[in-house]
Amino acid sequence: MKTNRLLYVGAAILTAFLLTACQTTQKAGSASSSPAPAAKAETPAAKAETTADRQTVKGINDWEGEIIGKPAPGSKFTKLKIGMGMRQVTDLIGQPSDQGAYVTGKAWIPFYYGSDRYRHELVYKGQGRLIFSGGGVGNYSSGNLTSIIHNSKEEGYR
Repeated sequence: MKTNRLLYVGAAILTAFLLTACQTTQKAGSASSSPAPAAKAETPAAKAETTADRQTVKGINDWEGEIIGKPAPGSKFTKLKIGMGMRQVTDLIGQPSDQGAYVTGKAWIPFYYGSDRYRHELVYKGQGRLIFSGGGVGNYSSGNLTSIIHNSKEEGYR
């Protein structure tokens, strides 16, 4: 009896909280309560992502990938091909300034064993970013190159 009463009180508090949150969100989003947002300055990464600077290519072992932007003069990225392994890339152009890994939405699909469950990102200062698909989150030596993002103004940090 006491447990049911606690459940009802908890549900009532949760419902009141959610309704209050919905009203607050609706008021914050209305045109009369907030000024118009300032225009955002276009970043170098946003400039590189125009459709004219994006090309889809087939690489080694029929890996499909994309190349975004135009390489900087003397860029090490011109030596790379879509489909190369991560270790092969680092042996060819050196170690990155920064790196990291993240999980894609496909990792949450039951019984999906494809290569795009995890992605690794290598960042090279003054060069751009490289995205690898495959491998595990903690395994930085695996994966195949799927995206080359040229950006001569890359800061070198994720």
